[in-house]
Amino acid sequence: MKILLTNDDGHDAPGITILAEELKKNGHDIIIAAPLKQQSAKSHSISLFKPMRIIEKKKKHFAISGTPADCMILASQLIVDDSIDLVISGINAGQNMGEDVLYSGTVAAAIEAMFLGYKSIAISLASYKDQKFITAAKYLCEMLENGIHKEIAKNEVLNINVPNLDYDEIKGIKVTCIGHRIYYNFVREEKDDNGETVYFIGGDEPHWTEIENSDANAVKNGYISITPIAPDFTKKDSFGQISAWIKKNK
Repeated sequence: MKILLTNDDGHDAPGITILAEELKKNGHDIIIAAPLKQQSAKSHSISLFKPMRIIEKKKKHFAISGTPADCMILASQLIVDDSIDLVISGINAGQNMGEDVLYSGTVAAAIEAMFLGYKSIAISLASYKDQKFITAAKYLCEMLENGIHKEIAKNEVLNINVPNLDYDEIKGIKVTCIGHRIYYNFVREEKDDNGETVYFIGGDEPHWTEIENSDANAVKNGYISITPIAPDFTKKDSFGQISAWIKKNK
């Protein structure tokens, strides 16, 4: 297949590099269009008032001075064409589960690809240290060999999270729902070089609520999690009560 790779960790990050190598070994034609620098937690932001550059690092490898969503927009208009079979965003360094899918640049790039008409997958490795990216890369190649991309519905993205285990320690694959997490000590106070108080967002490791069949539970128990997601925030079961309120207050 002809696959476009992007991410939010940067065009030369270990996750995207290892994934590109493994996909090429499996016969896929790979194009990389990813951020020039680290863009984690940029969510779906785009650079409306900022000039951007596309830098060709080598053949079929482009670094873009923008956000993950910017990368997809520029790539679709200026780098690739409709012959792309699939967009993969990742492998991200760290999980993208629960509410973090709303903050994730990795997931946002995959959603932007979906908006642009491409089938897309976001894939993340659930660890921030001693990362076994090769496990995620090998399993994703196997999933593609078995046709997982053919199961992606219209207006849908597959969000995949992989436990940080050796290949033969993975117990299997589960289809999951979005979990729920709580961060403690989420704001950190420090002093800068001038002795002024500054603040950083980003606390301890998240605490995951026990939810049956959630992405977090699957990964905790050694399974790869696949969550079909779609950016539809409409809460349709509230239509009745809101409609009744409108009628009452005419």
